[in-house]
Amino acid sequence: MTHRIEADSEADAEVDADTDAATAHAWAALGGAPDLLEKVSYVPAGGVLPARLPVRELARATVGACSLAAAELAARRSGGAIPAVRVAEAAVATAFISERHLRIDGRKPTNFAPLSGFWRAADGWVRTHANYPHHRARLLPALGIADDGDEDVLVKRLAEELAARPAQWIQETVYQAGGLAVAVAPPPRLTTGAAAATTTGAAGEPGTGAAAETAIPLPGPALIEARHIGEAAARPLPPAPLPASGVRVLDLTRVIAGPVATRTLALLGADVLRIDSPHLPEDPDAHADTGFGKRSTRLDLADPRDRQTFEELLDRADVVVTGYRPGALDRFGLAPDALLERRPGLVVAQVSAWGWSGPWAGRRGFDSLVQAACGIAALEAAPDGHPGVLPAQALDHGTGYLLAAGVLRSLAERQESGGGHHLRFSLAAMASWLMHGITRDTLATTAAPYDPAPWLTERPAPYGRLRYARPPLGHADAPRDWAHPPTLWGTDAPVWL
Repeated sequence: MTHRIEADSEADAEVDADTDAATAHAWAALGGAPDLLEKVSYVPAGGVLPARLPVRELARATVGACSLAAAELAARRSGGAIPAVRVAEAAVATAFISERHLRIDGRKPTNFAPLSGFWRAADGWVRTHANYPHHRARLLPALGIADDGDEDVLVKRLAEELAARPAQWIQETVYQAGGLAVAVAPPPRLTTGAAAATTTGAAGEPGTGAAAETAIPLPGPALIEARHIGEAAARPLPPAPLPASGVRVLDLTRVIAGPVATRTLALLGADVLRIDSPHLPEDPDAHADTGFGKRSTRLDLADPRDRQTFEELLDRADVVVTGYRPGALDRFGLAPDALLERRPGLVVAQVSAWGWSGPWAGRRGFDSLVQAACGIAALEAAPDGHPGVLPAQALDHGTGYLLAAGVLRSLAERQESGGGHHLRFSLAAMASWLMHGITRDTLATTAAPYDPAPWLTERPAPYGRLRYARPPLGHADAPRDWAHPPTLWGTDAPVWL
């Protein structure tokens, strides 16, 4: 069995390689049949997603596994053979930084607010996240800073306050106030030769391999926690032009990982309805990136009438995807077991930042914070010791494609076995896999240098004219674009099509 690393032009020879370990691991985590891996091939691109850690390998593996899951579901619905999967690394690299490629009437969105980033502490570094107004409103008072005056003045004051305090004190004080700041952890011990040739030291130079353990306990090797629940009858989906046609998805996610997953399901034909609280506005630029193919509405689950509307939607849903902290939605009766009791045969997929057990499980988090707290920022540090970042928010995007793949595989299994499915994913598990579970690809190819231009396109939308990354899925007959652009956040009717 091999994965083929193919050239993208006749001038370059096809390269055969041993089975791609990352793709095989992701597919096994999804419960996929090993013999299907021979369907997958990759088209290389030079210089994509460069990093000390094997980001390129993670990115293509998650998209490859998602593409194979889509191909498998399409075949099960049609009764035909599973089509080949051919994924272009250039498409993957472009999609993994879709938020950076986005332009709205030519304007480049701001991905990180001025108060978000790395800051020197008295004894190291911290990373803050204050992109959303409610997070900014908690960060500043926790440090004794009034939110007034010029933004440049606030940045200077924040830097001064953080530089005078220990990193762990900052982390815990801001956490207690409901804000977001984490101490930058030292580089971890890399337990495989895959992530980087050596452990990097604090100044970005090769280390001895004896660095301190990470500051947070990372999950084990399991990328996915999965349960098959109940004995509900099989619910076969009829033949359809797209793998997820006719599938109804309730999308209770925000930011990147969950929305990337549901954006992918929408690409594949699902009717995806995103639901947000009217009290928690979304960044319109973020929604312009991840809202493709979906509809968006607002419901207050604490309001009896809105709650009734939600229950009516749930009664006809096939999939529920949530992206809030563990337990955050339980008070609304949306714990996985409660959902599956009311709707046998449902697929419930959850994504969190820090995992599902341990002291950090209930904390808020984002890709950038997980990178900082688990040691990735130290591994990718600059020569002067300034913490670094991955070339993409790869934990978010990789988890998003793997989550979509998990939903697709659950729907494929439900065709025959019935029952409900409960899937759990986390950014911390993806970080653990990246650092300890992936072998760097050492294949030499003659691939041309990476150019994102062929993988970008434009179209008009309610937000303005959008330039955006095309979807990277590579199974035969995969859609080249979404059925429609993002609708304005929260403006669609709470009904199924």
